[in-house]
Amino acid sequence: MDGESSLVGHRNDGHSSARSRSRGPDLFLITCRGFGVVTALTAIFCIAINVISAIQSFRNGNDIFDGIFRCYAVVIAIFVVIAETEWEFFLNFSKVLQYWVGRGMLQIFVAVMTRAYPEHLRNHQELFILQSIASYLLLGCGVIYVISGIFCLGMLKRTHQKSHVSRDQAIKDLEKLQRRREELEALLLEDQA
Repeated sequence: MDGESSLVGHRNDGHSSARSRSRGPDLFLITCRGFGVVTALTAIFCIAINVISAIQSFRNGNDIFDGIFRCYAVVIAIFVVIAETEWEFFLNFSKVLQYWVGRGMLQIFVAVMTRAYPEHLRNHQELFILQSIASYLLLGCGVIYVISGIFCLGMLKRTHQKSHVSRDQAIKDLEKLQRRREELEALLLEDQA
């Protein structure tokens, strides 16, 4: 009887220690994800504005080059959105976008492209205002990315991600070992009975 109670007590201690080792969410990673979502939504806003501007340029027929320019802005803004998803295949293909300075420079470039040629929108004041808002928002995101990249916050984020993944894996391994130990202890108890 004493052996069974000591085994049960030992088993409960293992579960409580596994729970105490698991920490809460990483606020730095949550902040980075939130900022990534804001940046992606801003880039999507720029895509929408550039598509509308391109359609108007092609429809009027007076400036086909502006329409082509807007199409390039849309394609590059799509790269910004994909970079914010941090899709591993894409980031391995484009090493520059793994670094925050590179992402920020691309975002600033899209913001400038979105804001270019404002004189074509004299008759469309509401589109000009939306274009300005979208470009300044993405410009702000790009500047924040460049400054954060200079201060190596991107590298800090990757370090947090790796430690978070390794900590989660260690907790899963520990829980797996504890389940295996419980199974073996149950087998021992059956053998003794």
